[in-house]
Amino acid sequence: MLLRNALLLDVRTGDLTESDLRCADGRIAETGTALAAPDHVPVLDLAGAVVMPGLIDAHVHVTAATADLGSLSTWSPSYLAAHSARIMGEMLDRGFTTVRDVAGADFGLADAQSEGLIRGPRLIFGGRALSQTGGHGDGRTRGDNALPCGAGLSRIADGVDAIRAAARDELRKGAHHLKVMGSGGVASPTDRIDSTQYSMDELHAVVAEAEAANRYVTAHAYTARAVNRALEAGLRCVEHGNLMDARSVSLFTEKDAFLVPTLVTYWALKEEGMTYGLPESSWRKVDEVLDAGLAALELASRGGVKMAYGTDLLGGMHRHQNHEFRIRSQVQTPIDIIRSATTIGADLIGMTGEIGTLEVGAYADLLVLDGNPLNDIATLADPTRIRTVIQGGTVVRDSER
Repeated sequence: MLLRNALLLDVRTGDLTESDLRCADGRIAETGTALAAPDHVPVLDLAGAVVMPGLIDAHVHVTAATADLGSLSTWSPSYLAAHSARIMGEMLDRGFTTVRDVAGADFGLADAQSEGLIRGPRLIFGGRALSQTGGHGDGRTRGDNALPCGAGLSRIADGVDAIRAAARDELRKGAHHLKVMGSGGVASPTDRIDSTQYSMDELHAVVAEAEAANRYVTAHAYTARAVNRALEAGLRCVEHGNLMDARSVSLFTEKDAFLVPTLVTYWALKEEGMTYGLPESSWRKVDEVLDAGLAALELASRGGVKMAYGTDLLGGMHRHQNHEFRIRSQVQTPIDIIRSATTIGADLIGMTGEIGTLEVGAYADLLVLDGNPLNDIATLADPTRIRTVIQGGTVVRDSER
């Protein structure tokens, strides 16, 4: 494919350059003026439209077809896979050409996407998250005395030996990373937001297993105490971090770790959570983290923390995936938000130079925009302003066709 008369966005420098761009074998082959291509190659004249790399969402749950996460373990796997295929296809249509799933997705969905059996973003999966008994991944209510089995997206592992075995099992199944529940959460029925979960010995054990496999660990964590314990234990990434403090910022920079804020999910859960299956007891916990999210984002931004773009949406709320751009614009500049969804996400995933960039040799994952996101972040916050989505050099959505 050859794109003519484009304004190419270099997300590292923030510069726009008038140029053509040629794709070959699914990658960016060259950029420059007056490029030529063989007669059989499709040519798109963009008439000066902005072209940028495909977006990366570093915190999704493609199997979270309902906000009632505890019920997912009762669903038929084939029924859940059908829902996941729909969710992934809609993510692709919103401009997300790569996503990192941090609990729930497995090698089956990743293989199906890579083989073209389902439409969707490139899927970087972590398997099932690891949770202690009574932790964020334990879906049992107080009166449920069944053996713990997790809440659809998670598995229970208590003690150093058990967490080592669970980590090894997820890695055996191809996990690109491991996730642990390091604090209480909104969707879990019996824990407190301000609790810490897993001992330091258990956290050190899972980090050792990941490092042995050349993988990394990320943690679900809200409070400063939970965030700081995770970073001190050697985890490479923290999800959410709504209640972090100045010490957290210092640890992020000292450890060269990543933060993935997910502000849109709390907005969506407050507005629509119960409509899409969130139990009332969980809905009442949202306020504990909702208001603090922007303050934490500003604290991390001022402190130079590496922040990737994440959404963490559930059920019918997945449609708000791009709204995170608008929320973050209250604190961050457009180019900083764009970098979080491109180059920083690529760095976190371990695909620097391959995704999130228009460099020659990168995957030809491209967006053609109706507007300039450097001047108006709504260009990305409103998916209808993404005119064309190209994945691996192939047009996968074109609003003009």
